[in-house]
Amino acid sequence: MKKIFWGILSTSNFALTMIVPAVKGCTLTNISGIASRDQKTASLKAAEHNIPNAYGSYEELLTDPDIEAIYNPLPNHMHLNWTKKALEAGKHVLCEKPITLNKEEANELAEFAKQYPNLKVMEAFMYRLHPRILKLRELLDSNIIGKLKHAQTFFSYHNINPENIRNQYDAGGGGLLDIGCYCISLLRYIFNSEPQKVIGEIEMDPGFNTDRLVSAILDYGYAHAAFTCSTQIPFDQSVKIYGDRGRIEIHRPFTPELDEPSKILVFTEEKQEEIVFDACNHYTVEFDAFSRAIIDDTPVPTPLTDAVNNMKVIDAVSESSLTQKWISII
Repeated sequence: MKKIFWGILSTSNFALTMIVPAVKGCTLTNISGIASRDQKTASLKAAEHNIPNAYGSYEELLTDPDIEAIYNPLPNHMHLNWTKKALEAGKHVLCEKPITLNKEEANELAEFAKQYPNLKVMEAFMYRLHPRILKLRELLDSNIIGKLKHAQTFFSYHNINPENIRNQYDAGGGGLLDIGCYCISLLRYIFNSEPQKVIGEIEMDPGFNTDRLVSAILDYGYAHAAFTCSTQIPFDQSVKIYGDRGRIEIHRPFTPELDEPSKILVFTEEKQEEIVFDACNHYTVEFDAFSRAIIDDTPVPTPLTDAVNNMKVIDAVSESSLTQKWISII
């Protein structure tokens, strides 16, 4: 069976502790190289994780003809530049969220990618490929809870380390880009469309100059959606979806435990149902799905237009907080 040979741009802790182990469970994906800005670091990490090739620069990895696809987990402010460089080098790219820093950059990347129609580009929202979220789509499409009226998402963690990249303004830190993007992505997935307008409120950390608490309402005309995210509240995740005949709840919708079963709770007028899913590593599913798209030359699971639209809402939340006004999306 053909496998796609991948290279990782960066020896980030997340890539090494979450992605590399996940890919070991893939059938279509093989990590064959990893790059650092330092050859010694690259070689050390490659040896520790049984990765065959180590590169002392990102450019060196991109010039390797045997590397077919790139995973880009670099800091947010480096996403656009290195995704473009990877495309120029003839590589497919799975880029970590957020795809870029703002909607202007996202549109720039989308236009740039049109020059390479044979290459795949996708934003790495792994949660969307979990069987539980695919089942959620089925449930919503079946109208099991009736007409959608409201949905709310929540995502928080507590991190006040000034050395952490998430708290560094110049690197694109802050809660909205790091985890608010998940909240918005899932709401858009639930409604399967774009909101008409958005209003938001942001609290900034005075020391980091990054957003630490964000809340917003997305107006769909016939229904409302809402979310809150924070980098300085103890860890939690949830989604609640309300129709006119019931509701659906999911605990930890974005990062369920990888080695434990997960569930969807469905409450209707007739009954309460608990739908249980076997343990699943959604990173494994994500990488194989992307590799499958390369092998079969089919569209990636989540198109780049979705990443652009997500960034439009993110920017609207920021603009609304500054202007204290509703911001139109359409």
